[in-house]
Amino acid sequence: MFTLIGIGAGIAWLFSLVALLFPDLFPDQFKTDAGTVHLYFESATVILTLVLLGQVLEAKAHSQTNDAVKELMKLAPNTAIRIKDGKEEEIHIDEIEVGDHLKVKPGEKIPVDGIIIEGNSSIDESTITGEPVPVEKSADDSVSSGTINGNSSFVMKAEKVGDETLLSQIVNMVNKASRSKAPIQNLADKISSYFVPTVVGVSIITFAIWAIFGPDPAYVYALINAIAVLIIACPCALGLATPMSVMVGVGKGAQNGVLIKNAEALERMNDMDTLIIDKTGTITEGKPSVEKMVSVYNDYSEEQIIQFVSSLNNESEHPLAEATVKFGKSKDVEFLKVSDFESITGQGVQGTINGKTIKLGNRKMFNDFPESELDKIEKSVSEISDPKTVSWLAVENEIAGFVVISDAIKESSKKAIQALQDKGIEVVMLTGDNPQTAKAVADEMNLASYKAECLPQDKLEEIERLQNEGKKVAMAGDGTNDAPALAQADIGIAMGTGTDVAIESAMITLVKGDLHGIVKASNLSKEVVKNIKQNLFFALIYNSVGVPVAAGILFPFFGILLSPMIAALAMSFSSVSVIGNALRLKGQEVG
Repeated sequence: MFTLIGIGAGIAWLFSLVALLFPDLFPDQFKTDAGTVHLYFESATVILTLVLLGQVLEAKAHSQTNDAVKELMKLAPNTAIRIKDGKEEEIHIDEIEVGDHLKVKPGEKIPVDGIIIEGNSSIDESTITGEPVPVEKSADDSVSSGTINGNSSFVMKAEKVGDETLLSQIVNMVNKASRSKAPIQNLADKISSYFVPTVVGVSIITFAIWAIFGPDPAYVYALINAIAVLIIACPCALGLATPMSVMVGVGKGAQNGVLIKNAEALERMNDMDTLIIDKTGTITEGKPSVEKMVSVYNDYSEEQIIQFVSSLNNESEHPLAEATVKFGKSKDVEFLKVSDFESITGQGVQGTINGKTIKLGNRKMFNDFPESELDKIEKSVSEISDPKTVSWLAVENEIAGFVVISDAIKESSKKAIQALQDKGIEVVMLTGDNPQTAKAVADEMNLASYKAECLPQDKLEEIERLQNEGKKVAMAGDGTNDAPALAQADIGIAMGTGTDVAIESAMITLVKGDLHGIVKASNLSKEVVKNIKQNLFFALIYNSVGVPVAAGILFPFFGILLSPMIAALAMSFSSVSVIGNALRLKGQEVG
């Protein structure tokens, strides 16, 4: 980038040095009336001073683009309170080891990633996810480094420390992406590779024309204008156009919970016309939750059904059991004592509560019940509009009710899908779930295209098929089974709540793990690419106008010449103007 400045300032300085020591070597046109040669030491000095001033201003503006990373790095506290042998001790964050028990007081920042083992609180996760609403956390819930505790103390167990924490990974990812090159940068590099030799040629031609046709002292005019051409044409602004926008864009994404692995992802995202999404963990929460518990006989109220189911499942370790226990706690029911608990593989659980035999399980568990009993429950279950997991409850060998468990759809999913469709993006759902459930979810999401019972290989093949049709395909998923498809897609988008292998295979990671993050990523990529094109336009227009003026094209008409010092100042501020335009991205709303 500084080739042209080096040539221009170097020629001015060497010319002046030779003229000072050996003035007789120069023709009369280079001399004053006193017989001395025109010297340009001050021009060379001022040119370099102005260039350095421009670099200082540029560095100052450049530092602002790293604000997101700086703020992220400030999120982690320096110290933490460790509980060891029943005693509390304050230690530096670097001393924390996996498995340590840490106490987090109200208002404090969480030092490392881990799980809560005692207590509960509301956690402000806005610094990581971009969402302002605090999240309620209790025992067994995960917490992340850099998030802020609410108004209750809790004890957590450290699971990831140092570079393994989510916060550290975000900082590393943002830094790496900021230094990466977008494909559009290749255009700027190619232009520069032709631009510099062209400008040197223009400078030589300028010197020749002024030397032949210019007024006296012709050689002085020729030298000054040739130097001005070299300096004003320095393509610094052209070189800054892409990386500055990328750096600001990546930082803006991090602040909004969108982690961009490299600059190429931003450009590809702008070209996306088809989005493949998984169901479980992407559209849905990815974990079972109780939709409802129903009493089929008046002998037992709904509250009693909840009490029986929650109390019995409180003894079980099955994931579905955990969902019912959590539901019972949310309803503030009193858990009853269970005796003679037994888990029957593939069927369900049973035990004794208040002297009554309670059974909870699937259809197989009740094969020995009278047909009349089974018909009643099946009639009630059939009224559920779309297929879900249903567990039946029997008290003393009589069917009493049932519980409906489903994988709840995330609140943001439908709105996000609609926003993407409004942008003209085709959204396709590929899931390993059964056709009935897939259809129910697709209908609720207004998705015309979906496929059920997809294996990892099926998802991969579908993406390849769409790519062969000329589609620009993005894939959003969260599981290990999605990793091949994420890698094959033009742009892979991983849910931050998913597996490490899925995140590693993707180009973009959504910290919060919901589809609204894709809307943010799409809006951000559009703004960044537009900003890059604006920067390239400004840089090229500037040089297109600046070089002819520096060459003296206005002199025959208006008597205007551009001093090399003014050219140096203009060149410096052109770079700063490009940075200023890139910094506008910091104020853009991305959704």
